[in-house]
Amino acid sequence: MVAATDASNGELPISVNKSKHRIYSESQAAQFQTAAKLDAGAVFVLESKGTWLHAGYHLTTSIAAPALLSLPFAFTGLGWGPGTVALILGAAITFYSYVLISKVLEDTEAHGHRIIRFRDLAGHVLGPTWSTFVVLPVQFVLCLGTIIGSTLLAGQSMKIIYLIYHPHGSMKLYEFIIIVGIIMIILSQLPSFHSLRYLNLLSLLMCLGYSTSVVGASIYAGHSSHAPSRDYSLPGSSTGKIFNAFNALAIIATTYGNGIIPEIQATLAPPVAGKMVRGLLLTYAVVVSTFFSVAFSGYWAFGNLAAGNIFYNFAPTDGPSLIPNWLLFLANMFVIVQLFAVALVYSQPTFEIIEGRASDVEQKRFALRNFLPRLVLRSVFIAVATLIAAMIPFFGDINAFIGAFGFTPLDFVFPMILYNANFKPSPRTLIFWVNMIIMVVYTAIGILGCISAIRQIVIDSQNYKLFANV
Repeated sequence: MVAATDASNGELPISVNKSKHRIYSESQAAQFQTAAKLDAGAVFVLESKGTWLHAGYHLTTSIAAPALLSLPFAFTGLGWGPGTVALILGAAITFYSYVLISKVLEDTEAHGHRIIRFRDLAGHVLGPTWSTFVVLPVQFVLCLGTIIGSTLLAGQSMKIIYLIYHPHGSMKLYEFIIIVGIIMIILSQLPSFHSLRYLNLLSLLMCLGYSTSVVGASIYAGHSSHAPSRDYSLPGSSTGKIFNAFNALAIIATTYGNGIIPEIQATLAPPVAGKMVRGLLLTYAVVVSTFFSVAFSGYWAFGNLAAGNIFYNFAPTDGPSLIPNWLLFLANMFVIVQLFAVALVYSQPTFEIIEGRASDVEQKRFALRNFLPRLVLRSVFIAVATLIAAMIPFFGDINAFIGAFGFTPLDFVFPMILYNANFKPSPRTLIFWVNMIIMVVYTAIGILGCISAIRQIVIDSQNYKLFANV
């Protein structure tokens, strides 16, 4: 099978796997080797220079992101008990699935094939059809949706800060989104995934900052004289409760989602054995401390009135702010900074594809021949994402569908399929059946989550308006 060994130096040797994996002929291997050597995406974007700490920073940015601010809202569809169980299972299963992907990648490297892309891993283990027609489009939609959602949320946070000091100001949401897009175009010129490592360390600190701020704000608001009465019952009809529950599960799955584990592992300097697990341990220390504290405190403070973005509970449009302005300002600033990092991380798989086709690997990264296509194509891509965010500020409903469609299969289903197909555990072993059960359960959750998200889009469609100032 074919894969890169070290993208940082441009040498991507290919060998024929003689073990349990698919075997290619020597002529096929030679053809793949020629193609791989010309792959500027691997050489320039997914260069392999990082440590396990750097991987931990990338992982934390991609998982412990501002999407966690929707966890109190997810609890409104599940309640205290099921919500807590879903949160625990989400943490345990995603950690387990990410370790499984890492082990498959380490195994392929041990057999002479370092694989650096999710689509290549699927092609290596399951065949090219899975790579081209399943993993590639699903991952692209997932990444694009995350970039659009991050741009939109950053614009909303900017608007919240603006209204703190200019409550009757005339600036519209789309203007703030355009500002975010301009900054993103500048930051998108950082040349590689590895070059984001210090920005992603800052992102980790920002996550801890706004999570702490939200917990403090929830406690403060919960004891405010203006706080709404708390009701923890599940709203809606019997049918509505069922759909709300699956929508909540999709939100939790999306919040824990990653979808780019192989691309992050590709940034590690070889050999990679054990490094990714250490990075995941760092990440989940942050995940557990932030996800649970925000979910519990936000749901405690607002009950079934918790909004999709907890900040809207702190500063309702129909009443006085429930927390001091300085705290609302600080929390939103932390969020804005991290959202730039999140959008850049999820841009890397697309940038890798762009540079793989538009750049000349025989020339230097900053040669004019490579710099101009990078500048133009990355800028156009970010501009398109910004335009979509500005046009449809109700993207949250659409993003719920993207989460169920993208994060659920890539993070809860494919890791188990890839592990079982690669290592072929006996049906008599526990790990085989654990993987099968997770695959079946989360396939069902993903399908029902898509249905619930579509239902919510239809319900809310009467309120949709392009370039709405929400």
